[in-house]
Amino acid sequence: MATLNHTGISHTVFHLLGIPGLENQHMWVSIPFFISYVTALLGNSLLIFIISTRSSLQEPMYLLLRMLAGTDIVLSTCTVPQALAIFWFHAGEISLNCCITQLFFLHSTFIFESGILLVMAFDRYIAICHPLRYTTILTHALIGKIGVIIFLRSYGTIFPIIFLLKRLTFCQNNIIPHTFCEHIGLAKYACNDIRVNIWYGFFILMSTVVLDVLLIFVSYALILHAVFHIPSQDARHKALNTCGSHICVIILFYGPGIFTTLTQRFGRHIPPHIHILLANVCILAPPMLNPIIYGIKTKQIRDLVIHELFTKKT
Repeated sequence: MATLNHTGISHTVFHLLGIPGLENQHMWVSIPFFISYVTALLGNSLLIFIISTRSSLQEPMYLLLRMLAGTDIVLSTCTVPQALAIFWFHAGEISLNCCITQLFFLHSTFIFESGILLVMAFDRYIAICHPLRYTTILTHALIGKIGVIIFLRSYGTIFPIIFLLKRLTFCQNNIIPHTFCEHIGLAKYACNDIRVNIWYGFFILMSTVVLDVLLIFVSYALILHAVFHIPSQDARHKALNTCGSHICVIILFYGPGIFTTLTQRFGRHIPPHIHILLANVCILAPPMLNPIIYGIKTKQIRDLVIHELFTKKT
């Protein structure tokens, strides 16, 4: 992209429109947003509380699930309150610094969750392929170190984007047809050459999320190879059942993102508000449904939730 002539005046305030084309329906659109956000907060908070207060749930799988729940709370909080403010109060004004802060936490938290899903796939691989060494390999100390590594990878790779955006002059339109800020969506309003932003964004995508997906695929290929060599059918069913929740969460997390990417690449005839709704689904659906999936499919958590609810009622 060639550098454009401009006056040197750079916008420091932007206006998020919400969902263009559906302005008259913003109040109705806010209902599923609000329900999803409240469900995500309550569900993930309950998961964190149950796992943190039960000594029987201090295995690596549940510690990773607690990290996932905390990440889901941050991921949804990065965007939904801003969207609700637009829908309810038409409060779409956002400063450049706040916009960059929002996209920093949004992108880094998304990568962090992708890393947790990768580690959870490794956890299932160890549990099924090396069950006798499970507790000796995945110790609490190792889980803590892995968490730090994922954190540094996520926030470290996104941190340079702050400087890549701050160097730009935003002298074009300052109206953003979206409910939240994201890297390229903001950079395209600059008058400067943004090829560095584009290529760095592509590098981050390939070296984190795409790499995670490939490694998850390899993990499950090894898991399936091991499972189908188990002679007992009941044992095979039990082994596959332990992966059920994780597979559902993986599909829920990566599926909407892949579909959104395909529609943006090949669905040029699709209205803009559909693209924005799909982008919000990527942020809303995993935090809302992850605790429900694990609550239903994980017996230990399901029994404890029922016990908590029954105890409070009695």
